[in-house]
Amino acid sequence: MGMTVVEKILAHASGRPSTKVGDVVEPKVDLAMSHENAALVINQFQEVFQGTGLEPRVWDPSKLAIIFDHRVPAESPKTATNQKKIREFVAANGITKFHDVRGDVGGICHQILPEYGYVHPGFVVVGTDSHTTSHGALGAFSFGVGATEMASVWSLGIAVNIEVPATIRVEVKGEFPSMVGPKDLILYLIGQLTAQGANFKVLEFHGETIRRMSTSGRIAICNMSVEAGATSGIVPGDDETLRYLREEAGVTGTLSCILPDADAHYVQTVEVDVSALAPQIACPHTVDNVKSIDQVLGIKVHQIVIGSCTNGRLDDLAEAAAILRGKKVAQGTRMLVFPASSKVFGQALDKGYIHDLMKAGAVVMNSGCGPCLGVHEGALGDGETALSTTNRNFKGRMGNPTGFVYLCSPVVAAASAITGVITDPRKM
Repeated sequence: MGMTVVEKILAHASGRPSTKVGDVVEPKVDLAMSHENAALVINQFQEVFQGTGLEPRVWDPSKLAIIFDHRVPAESPKTATNQKKIREFVAANGITKFHDVRGDVGGICHQILPEYGYVHPGFVVVGTDSHTTSHGALGAFSFGVGATEMASVWSLGIAVNIEVPATIRVEVKGEFPSMVGPKDLILYLIGQLTAQGANFKVLEFHGETIRRMSTSGRIAICNMSVEAGATSGIVPGDDETLRYLREEAGVTGTLSCILPDADAHYVQTVEVDVSALAPQIACPHTVDNVKSIDQVLGIKVHQIVIGSCTNGRLDDLAEAAAILRGKKVAQGTRMLVFPASSKVFGQALDKGYIHDLMKAGAVVMNSGCGPCLGVHEGALGDGETALSTTNRNFKGRMGNPTGFVYLCSPVVAAASAITGVITDPRKM
């Protein structure tokens, strides 16, 4: 029996000739990522060394990445003190993949990792964030872990007691209609699978549509794979993967893509034809409560949010700017834009997108996660409704449990900003 991509990656990382679903392995980790929750990991990590007489040192500082992104700049003395603690730990351990609160190298962790070429095809990547699934877009097995598990990784360089997951094969064909794209695809898929439909499984994406899709789009679909319960999403490495890493991330070393065997076993195959797909909307308060846009037209929107690790890249901002150029955000509606990284922000400035968005009435913010999870900037008022390009719409997600969050693509968000109600961009 052949192996899926993840089975191959885990076999290689565990020093085994093969793996199969249900095997428990301890793969070597190629990259371990944390954001501000590194403060919690540090506490657990230091406990590992208590009573040993050994100085707490990470196993390989070159394989750790720490990015400040959830509360930037610090919104409270507590956050500032935790960030100070992490800075001291980073300096003491010689961690070089560190992205502080800066306007030149800052950004959201799931943008920074691909942007700087930290993730390669075939890597095992762990992160103390559920949307670590994003990095499967580059052909890596990438998944989220807790602080205790990460402390173990920092100490040993391996992920302990990892059960080899089953894989669902997702075959995507067809050409996206105008104003429809990767975000609509993943929302539609989550709606079909449900929030638990891929529990403890991997979504492995294939098909002509995926082969034509940019890395930006692949990041979006892998990012939200976790919303169907998936351990990870993965796009097997191909020419686009290599192009992105060489041309955009500046990687110069050896890169090898891992493909599934022709006789690999999949627990399920899901086929999607995007040719007739309409813009999709995830309605409150679950991501799998997905409807075609025609079912939710006209709903009043108080706040529009464009950005995040899901849809804050340059192409996302370009699409939004193209719709808003020369127009105005509706009175009674506020619009927030937060680019995924400082690099993206700078590129959008150079191309005039930021000017277009601000002239339309948008408030452009520094790169960060605050508005998405509602801990820093952009909270909703009581009973208010947000339309957002982010990845979650749980009750209280945008800072107020009485608020309502709808999820959509950047073009739907931009079109709706002009009218102040959920609007189909195909009809504007």
